[in-house]
Amino acid sequence: MSACVPTRAPDPTRTKRMHQPPTPPPLPPRPPRRFRVAGADVSASIAVFLIALPLSLGIALATGAPLQAGLVAAAVGGLVAGRLGGSPLQVSGPAAGLTVVTAELIQRYGWRTTCAITVLAGLVQLGLGCLRVARTALAVSPAVVHGMLAGIGVTIAVAQLHIVLGGTPESSVLDNLRALPAQLAGLHPAAMSMSVLTLTLLLVWPRLPGRSGCVLRRVPAALVAVSGATLTAVLAGLSLPKVDLPSWRSHALAGLPDGPVLGVVAAVLTTTLVCSVQSLLGAVAVDKLVASRPELLAGKAGQPGGAARVGRADMDRELLGQGAANVVSGVLGGLPVAGVAVRSSANVHAGAVSRNSTMLHGVFVVVAALLMVPLLELIPLASLAALVMAVGIQMVSLHHIRTVTRHREVLVYAVTTLGVVVLGVLEGVTLGVAVAVAVALHRLARTRITYEERHDEREGVHYVHVRGQLTFLAVPRLSRTLHLVPRGADAVVELDGSFMDHAAYESLQHWQNTHTAQGGTVEVTGRTGTRIGAPASAPGCRCRPWTPWRNHQCEGPESGQQLGEPASGATGTPGSSDPAGPSGAAEPSGHQLARGISAFQRNTAPLVRGELARLAREGQRPAQLFLTCADSRLVTSMITSSGPGDLFVVRNVGNLVPLPGEESGDDSVAAAIEYAVDVLKVRSITVCGHSGCGAMQALLNMEPGRARTPLRRWLRHGLPSLERMTATDRPWARLAGRAPADAVEQLCLTNVVQQLEHLRTHESVARALREGELELHGMYFHVGEAQAYLLTGAVGGDEVFDHVRAAGVSA
Repeated sequence: MSACVPTRAPDPTRTKRMHQPPTPPPLPPRPPRRFRVAGADVSASIAVFLIALPLSLGIALATGAPLQAGLVAAAVGGLVAGRLGGSPLQVSGPAAGLTVVTAELIQRYGWRTTCAITVLAGLVQLGLGCLRVARTALAVSPAVVHGMLAGIGVTIAVAQLHIVLGGTPESSVLDNLRALPAQLAGLHPAAMSMSVLTLTLLLVWPRLPGRSGCVLRRVPAALVAVSGATLTAVLAGLSLPKVDLPSWRSHALAGLPDGPVLGVVAAVLTTTLVCSVQSLLGAVAVDKLVASRPELLAGKAGQPGGAARVGRADMDRELLGQGAANVVSGVLGGLPVAGVAVRSSANVHAGAVSRNSTMLHGVFVVVAALLMVPLLELIPLASLAALVMAVGIQMVSLHHIRTVTRHREVLVYAVTTLGVVVLGVLEGVTLGVAVAVAVALHRLARTRITYEERHDEREGVHYVHVRGQLTFLAVPRLSRTLHLVPRGADAVVELDGSFMDHAAYESLQHWQNTHTAQGGTVEVTGRTGTRIGAPASAPGCRCRPWTPWRNHQCEGPESGQQLGEPASGATGTPGSSDPAGPSGAAEPSGHQLARGISAFQRNTAPLVRGELARLAREGQRPAQLFLTCADSRLVTSMITSSGPGDLFVVRNVGNLVPLPGEESGDDSVAAAIEYAVDVLKVRSITVCGHSGCGAMQALLNMEPGRARTPLRRWLRHGLPSLERMTATDRPWARLAGRAPADAVEQLCLTNVVQQLEHLRTHESVARALREGELELHGMYFHVGEAQAYLLTGAVGGDEVFDHVRAAGVSA
């Protein structure tokens, strides 16, 4: 997340008033919000509109609904879902994934009842959103979701093929396949030629070569294909079915549900399922696309024309927005609404920076529906059918097939796809979920246990290899295999799995104790051959997963003697919070250091030796320079979840970055910056401050005229931060959600922003920033809360640090 801060040299005349601790000024009043639309949103909305217009008509045609219904759904999806949804850049409207469901409902219940079912599905989505269960929908196996979309895609493609050939589709896939030979025998040349032209343009347009092709490809291929076919049909005077948009006065609205109750309930649930899953998966996909545009994550809302910060999608809000859009669309006689991947991807790639682009595209659809009817009625139906058929074919994704093959879920994918094609969406998804559960249970219960005696490296050692998850179902086989090991023999148990339940653990532990008591030895190892120690919850040990980060003391179960031995895998350094030994006397620091090194050599070195050997051969290639304070409470590898070779760390008192030429004989920080940027080619630099910083406290309490000690000479590099905090014309640094606790915390925050400004004055940094090869980040770590904050940019004139959640940066 790039921190964009202004570059301005500090005024040295202001240092005279730094002898008293300043009181932070009150937050300035926020100016009234003005509705502004960024130019990037306008251009993106036009691109999305040009894609949505032909697709909306084509999907309405494929479902058998009135063609206006597609335009209504597109407009409502843009305006309602775009305004209320939780994914700002996702574009909603009539989706190809809903084509099969909607076509079946129209054929069975009629159009007005289908609109009522859409309204009821929207109400169910609103209820689910209020219950905050949106994330639960993402627990469905991806193989089921991809299989569902592939089945829908096959159904769409086969049905639209009949219209492409100039005929009329049947009610089911099997009927369409049976009727296909007769349809091929009676081709309609005019419809066929327009369909071929549309498909050719769809295929060729995105692949135009050269600079001119790069410019032309900015026009959506769907628009070019439909426009080219329409223009050709008009110029050639072809007689073939075209779009027919009746007057809006005769547009059919929703009516009361008419049909068997159970059938209507099943229809509502099916519509809700497909709409919700497609929209939520689309929101996840949009999050990934947004992550590829760092400027959207960092945001520059406080700068004119800058991009507003786009946070991660709020899934529950997205479900509420989709529910509201379906209610409105159903009431107004529109198709069901869901998030659409093609339009959402186009929206992000076209440079959209806020939800305004989605809403503007809805406005453009309304204008087109009211003013462009004569032009729309020139479009051949065969061209729209070819467009929708191409979308259906793309829904059978080769990438998804390769993914499910790699994860051994082809059976789930195939059953779901065939179920949707032959039986229907709800039935196919139910079959897919059942097969996915069966496959998961089979994998959980399937455990391979083998026994062998090796005489090569370790003569006379008996190996028991367990591959798979160890549950109570495998205990009988495990027990039989373990008892094949002779009494008093050396044994190695290799566990190649990620789960062991209590029954399996008790069985293995009992055999291990018995075998050891009979004079044998037992070594339990993992899949890499690393020895596995006793679990952290073993009697007498109060260690927890976080204890590797502190020099804890394990207390023995009987004698109470402090063993002073970190848990297996501990990587922490000495420095106990309670250095007193059994007698209450403090342990010498040299002993602590030796004990810590010994624990590292015994427990950690075997785990990292391979990685360190690789780094020794290849050299360091860190991605980030991390500049932070020398405070002992800041463990950089812990708070960034990094390991050897990840960070190039520079630490000093107060995380200060001296301005170029002001080091006065100490060029260490500037040298580290130059080495990191020019030699190591780091991609980002992070300046990290922290709460309770002693350097900032000393800076606040500094009195003029006192002796120039080394510490005071160093802290002069922090005076610009003190000036910035007391200035009334500079952006105010604060935490999101609360004001700074005191002047020290305010200065800690301001210091991060100021040091980022100092960084930009270094030649190597400025050059890398100009060339787009470097990003700057600001970070603040609250020690007492164990909470990290990232500088997310200017909001309302302030420099805001937003807290980081476990799942990502909060919105």
